[in-house]
Amino acid sequence: MKAVNKTDVGKVRQINEDSSWVDTDWNGLTLAIVADGMGGHKAGDVASQMAITVMQEQLAEISKDSSTEQCEDILRTAIHTANHKLYELASSHSAYSGMGTTIAVVLASSEWLLAAHIGDSRIYLCTEHKVQQLTEDHSLVNELVKTGQISAEEASTHPRRNILTKAVGTDPYVDADVKQVEWKIGDRILICSDGLTSMIGADRIGEYVHNAESLEQTADRLVECALEAGGDDNVTVVLLANESMEGGASA
Repeated sequence: MKAVNKTDVGKVRQINEDSSWVDTDWNGLTLAIVADGMGGHKAGDVASQMAITVMQEQLAEISKDSSTEQCEDILRTAIHTANHKLYELASSHSAYSGMGTTIAVVLASSEWLLAAHIGDSRIYLCTEHKVQQLTEDHSLVNELVKTGQISAEEASTHPRRNILTKAVGTDPYVDADVKQVEWKIGDRILICSDGLTSMIGADRIGEYVHNAESLEQTADRLVECALEAGGDDNVTVVLLANESMEGGASA
């Protein structure tokens, strides 16, 4: 497995509230996480980094010998624990009141992967012929699209497009969406914050991910494209390539 992790503060924000982390040898598996914090001042970056730290602690028991069912149970519990710890901190310290974060997690072998998320950070499976979004945004505009109140095109410019219906740390309890899918050698996974997807659509993402460039160059181009389109938010991109299992951790 190969991995690249890129982040940029963007052209508008003063602080990067995104956090991300990837390890291609997490007890024989690959583990990658993107978290997009919110809450203003320093609370957003505290929330996103804290979520990743808790996930690392909670997922330490997972290994290549764990069944996918065991992995999913541990993954859900880890997200519940992260939510509880963030909610407790936000409830007990005024400086962190209202803070929260999205989270998008991929746990993968060379044959299968689990994609878990809360919020509007996304996970895409990029095969030879298509780009498939594995996550569904937990956002107000997505609910409006699903109920037919606005179109997908209107959602991209809706004034309340940044409002989430679920996040880690904002409520006492939250349940993640978890999906298991198969993938094969040559496939790629993209995990990203909405700083990318709010700037460029899936078609353009597919063009870059499917090109013949290295993983590093592809990640650079995706970030550059988001910045050229306006860079209104922090931009984070993690790319995983199902190739050889050589290599180790990357951050």
